[in-house]
Amino acid sequence: MPEFELPLEELYRYRGSNPKPKDLEAYWDKALEELRGRAPDVIFQTASFSAPFCECFDLWFNGADGARVHAQYLRPHTGDKLPPEVEADADAGSDPALLLFHGYTNDAGPWVEKLAYAAAGFHVCALDCRGQAGLSQDRGGHTGNTLYGHIIRGLSEGPEQLYYRQVFLDTVRLADIAMALPEIDAGRISVMGGSQGGGLSLACASLVPEIEKAVVRYPFLSDYKRVWDMDLDEQAYKELRDYFRMYDPLHEQENEIFTRLGYIDVHHLAGRIQAKVLFGLSGLDKVCPPSTQFAAYNAIQSEKQLRYYPDFQHEDLRGFDDAAFEFLVGGV
Repeated sequence: MPEFELPLEELYRYRGSNPKPKDLEAYWDKALEELRGRAPDVIFQTASFSAPFCECFDLWFNGADGARVHAQYLRPHTGDKLPPEVEADADAGSDPALLLFHGYTNDAGPWVEKLAYAAAGFHVCALDCRGQAGLSQDRGGHTGNTLYGHIIRGLSEGPEQLYYRQVFLDTVRLADIAMALPEIDAGRISVMGGSQGGGLSLACASLVPEIEKAVVRYPFLSDYKRVWDMDLDEQAYKELRDYFRMYDPLHEQENEIFTRLGYIDVHHLAGRIQAKVLFGLSGLDKVCPPSTQFAAYNAIQSEKQLRYYPDFQHEDLRGFDDAAFEFLVGGV
């Protein structure tokens, strides 16, 4: 291992250091109840992009706080061609679905990147995280970019106001919408993403026990205190340093702050996952340090497999995309 990290044998036992809120389970039970108490108001609009073997839609829905959230939806030409807004009935469809979550500061990305999965028969839904580079509306009525500061957004107002609470719930809403589509088998939903998308994949699989498979690559949003203790709050986690400098320069509330961040710490949620997990871990990563990734991986109790890349940083992991495709498509 690099000098900045624990020995590898310790990393395989590492369980994280960020404090866990005592009411974490009740917090998320209440959040899920709040989400499902608000009508999703789903709208499908035909997209400008098209492909010979699938239809493409802009999908809009309400988040738990009423924000309008956007996702791309690619529907393959399989089965009966029902309108996407038709509700599922007792005889649900048989098609699989894949939910995609992007990296921090980005958006759902080009439509063409999803075509391999659509060609393999997957209904593909790619979320635009609110306030980043896509079309989703941020809390407070803002559309588009509200960067930076998303980790610490709402931290002073209380756990219910955390930005990532809303984004985690957006992933749940997207899963709920996919499971209700008439052609989709609700038991064949998968999630996939890297960095922020990896963290959101863990969050979604944690909060939606029906998720069948999860592909996770060097997840963000895991074990904030460990990042701080390693003095690696420089890139994706820079907002932590900003918060202390602005609001707690003497660190008088340090434990309280990290405990509050524990509500949106995916290594605390990962033990809830029931999905099969493929996990890509980067051993030289200073953006999402290896120990924070291991904290999440080690917490997973369901069937899982690790692809550990000791010489890779926060970058493309050679061969991982092909492994992910085979993992997800197997059994389709």
